Amino acid sequence: MIAEELINQMIPPLKLYDTVDKALRWMDEFRVNELPVVSNRKYIGLATEPRLIELTERSQPLKELELEHQDVHVVQHQHFYDVMEAAIKNKIQVVPVLDEEQEYIGIITINDTLAAFGQMSALQGQGSILVLSMPERDYSLSQISRLIEEENVKILSAYVAQDEMDPYKIKLTLKLNTTDPTRIIATLERFEYRITAQFNDGHDNDVGRDRLDMLLKYLDI
Repeated sequence: MIAEELINQMIPPLKLYDTVDKALRWMDEFRVNELPVVSNRKYIGLATEPRLIELTERSQPLKELELEHQDVHVVQHQHFYDVMEAAIKNKIQVVPVLDEEQEYIGIITINDTLAAFGQMSALQGQGSILVLSMPERDYSLSQISRLIEEENVKILSAYVAQDEMDPYKIKLTLKLNTTDPTRIIATLERFEYRITAQFNDGHDNDVGRDRLDMLLKYLDI
C-alpha cells in the first residue's frame, strides 16, 4: 500500500493568509495537532497547535510565523512504512504527501496509517510485498495464487483497492513468505500481470520489522 492511497480527502490545507485563529479552529474540528500550510501548491510547513496556542495575537496570518517540519513529507509512491516512519520520528499526527513535481497533493493522518497497518496484519514475518495493477475483469485471486504456489511460495495476505489512476483497474497488494520475489515477478509478468511496486523486508535489511517496532513504541507513548 502506497502513500497516495491513504490520503485523507476530508482535511484541507491552510493558506499563508489564514489566521492563527482559523488554524486552531480547524485543528479542533479535524482533531489533529498539526495542519499543513500550502502556497501555490507548494508545501511550506506544518502549523502546530502547541506553538499557535502560545500566541496572543490570534488574528496574525500564518505567513508571519516560522512553520515547523518544513522538510518532513513523503512522495505519493512511497510505501506506507515510510509514512509511519515520518510520523513516528517527528512525533506528528499528519504527514504531507507530495507528487513527483514536489507539489502538495494531500495529507495522511496517523489514524489512516494505523488502518493501513491493520489491513497489512501479516507484515510481521519476513517476506516481500508486491503491488499488481490489472483490469477489474481480469482479477482472479485463485489464478494468481496458483501461479505463486507453483513456485513454492505462499500468499500471507492480500488486499484489493481501486486504482486511483484508472477507475476500471484495481490494485492488488500481496504479502509473500519469500524475501526474494524475483521468480514470482517473472512468472506473473509472463502471464501479463503488471507489477507496479515491490518491497522487501529480508533478514539483512528487515525494514518491516524496524518500522513495526517503531509503531509499537509510538503506541506506547
